[in-house]
Amino acid sequence: MLELRPIRNEADYRVALDEIERLFDAEPNTLECDHLEVLTTLVEAYEQQHYPIAAPEPIEAILYYLESRGLSTHDLEPIIGSLEEVAAILNRQQPLTLEMIRRLNQQLGIPADVLIQPYSLMKNSA
Repeated sequence: MLELRPIRNEADYRVALDEIERLFDAEPNTLECDHLEVLTTLVEAYEQQHYPIAAPEPIEAILYYLESRGLSTHDLEPIIGSLEEVAAILNRQQPLTLEMIRRLNQQLGIPADVLIQPYSLMKNSA
């Protein structure tokens, strides 16, 4: 069994991933399973530091939530407003309001910290 120690570089990371793969089917409540849990925690910490995943921007998150739940833009009308307002939001012509963010969070479960991020709006061509 691999000695548990901090993951300091890419080589350590690769070795840890190989050990996780080897221990993946460890029986619960065994030394191997405990080793797997600790090793997984070390790998997660290394990945958060070296491979951070940026949160999606608000419009991408809304579109993802619609698609993943089999919803359409029409399902946003009770949350955002008229179909024209929904289109303006999704086409980045109008920003989300605080009230829209609250309703998207409460009714669709989209995390508020994702929805409050700044994002670019399309410039009107006049």
